[in-house]
Amino acid sequence: MAQPLMPHATASWMVDNTALSFEQIAEFCGLHILEVQAIADDTAATKLTGRDPVRAHEITQDEIDKGQADPNYRLQMLKGPEQVRRTKGPRYTPVSKRQDKPDGIAWIIRNHPEITDGAIGLLIGTTRTTIAAIRDRSHWNIANITPKDPVTLGLTTQRELDAAVAKAAKAAGIEAPVTDTRLEGDREALLGQLRAERTAAREAELAGETPAPKPLFDDPFKR
Repeated sequence: MAQPLMPHATASWMVDNTALSFEQIAEFCGLHILEVQAIADDTAATKLTGRDPVRAHEITQDEIDKGQADPNYRLQMLKGPEQVRRTKGPRYTPVSKRQDKPDGIAWIIRNHPEITDGAIGLLIGTTRTTIAAIRDRSHWNIANITPKDPVTLGLTTQRELDAAVAKAAKAAGIEAPVTDTRLEGDREALLGQLRAERTAAREAELAGETPAPKPLFDDPFKR
């Protein structure tokens, strides 16, 4: 069954403005009856602002009247207007991450100059003007921009970045494989730590201290 666009806000409005039963409201909004009870008792985790489903063309007043007259009546939802969905243009980025965009753009420009400004705009969700300003170092905050991997910043996914790099490389005639080297430093640090731990365990064993545990696998560093 179709549900209101904002079920909790709709339920809040119905509780305050109709005589419908909690069961009717819960079924219409796709909620559990205890959620409706919490809204009615004002014990919900978040204070809700009611949303009128009649004005939103999700139900008619006549339908509500039928429900108020018969507690067993199941409210029928109207087919609301189609929601407008963005299909082209820059992606939406949460406000908390927008300040990281220049760093992500600078990283792409430095590490993948073959990617066009248009592709960067779609990948990060920014404008050509901003990209050009960072590229020619005329950006108002250029002194504080530090290139950072946009995947690490949460501005895009690794799959989307790899796809953009592969597409740009193909267009530029570059056949070199795309390799993610962002974790090489961490890998080397981990290997160094493992070497140090094994060395310390061997020295403790030779000194007659707590015997070192038998490894589950062959030691790759003996090779």
